[in-house]
Amino acid sequence: MYVPGALAETLAVAILIISLLVAVIRPLGLSEAVIAVPGAVLVVLTGIVSWHAALDRLEAIGPTVGFLAAILVFGHLCAEAGVFDYLGTRAALASGGRPRRLLALVVVLAASVTAVLTLDATVVLLTPVVLTTVQRMRIANRPHAYACTHLANSGSLLLPVSNLTNLLAFAASGLSFGHFAALMVLPWVLACTIEWVGLRTFFARDLPAEPVDNDADLPAAPRYALGVLALTVVGFVVTSSVDVNPAWAALGGCLLLLVPRLRHGGVSVRRLVGEASPGFCLFVLALAVIVEGVTKHGLGNVLRHLMPDTTTVGALLLAAFLAAAVANLLNNLPATLALIPIVTGQPALVLAVLIGVNVGPNATYPGSLATLLWRRLLPADAKPNAAQFHLLGILTVPVILAVTTVALWGGYQLIG
Repeated sequence: MYVPGALAETLAVAILIISLLVAVIRPLGLSEAVIAVPGAVLVVLTGIVSWHAALDRLEAIGPTVGFLAAILVFGHLCAEAGVFDYLGTRAALASGGRPRRLLALVVVLAASVTAVLTLDATVVLLTPVVLTTVQRMRIANRPHAYACTHLANSGSLLLPVSNLTNLLAFAASGLSFGHFAALMVLPWVLACTIEWVGLRTFFARDLPAEPVDNDADLPAAPRYALGVLALTVVGFVVTSSVDVNPAWAALGGCLLLLVPRLRHGGVSVRRLVGEASPGFCLFVLALAVIVEGVTKHGLGNVLRHLMPDTTTVGALLLAAFLAAAVANLLNNLPATLALIPIVTGQPALVLAVLIGVNVGPNATYPGSLATLLWRRLLPADAKPNAAQFHLLGILTVPVILAVTTVALWGGYQLIG
């Protein structure tokens, strides 16, 4: 069955929109893959995407999705080992009961967790710990809750393993793990710093200078788990430097964390498989095929026309802001899948696009699946105000995009 050009574009876009809506709303708790997988099959059966092209896309993105599954399980095992509870309590004690100092520590903690364990760990595992901490201290929860989601997005610039979008960009950039991190470290620091300044200024009324009572008891440090975490991060660097999928390092970390539990028989294979989020992994694979159908026709041509092909500071700024706009229109994952193939092999443009799809989604709820998940998981007393959320995004996102992209350009001039 063959669908002509204009109709093919319309059908592919409709399938993409419906797939994203289901992923956002999750009616009846259905998996994200319920619509996306049949949708991907449909775009192939109708000839919008050939079987050969679909298989190529799946082969290209497969290792990335494998890493995603492994790091989700690793983050879950770290949480069960007490890593997040320990770090959250340690931050509370280090704050001395001062809400402003706690906000700074939450920003640092969220940025660090995001960089090492992906933004999903920050949203799903760290946010509840932070909310419990501020509730115990009886201070406003909104500044610290917002810090978690903003740093989940902006704080994911540093390492290839920090975000699914990073993994896609890393594969297309041709950079080594260390070279990627060297180019992104200054943009990452600047993004986190501006986020902190923005949050502190925007929520100034909720952050009194006076200390509050804090009677938290520091739990015993999960030394073994923290050691495995450090070793796994080293594994990411080593495996990537020898062109081995970092999923093997994440899998090794999972096995090391499971060793103490195997002695007591406290391991549920079914639970581990569930933590790997197979539905979301299938959703990502299906989305890659659907986006291939969308970009194969009109949208792809438009984006190619708009995307610059030089590495001047103006070109990088255009690439970053274009990527941010597309991310807020389509969501950051489809935006990455659509834009990265256009700039493959051009490291500076790849990283500029990455800045756009990572920082840009802080402007709107639909911009990032992580933000939508964060919003859905928050308890009723911490639900964000839509007007407040978007106003904060409008005030901070353009500044962060501009500053970090210029920093990227400067770094690229120095170390290439």
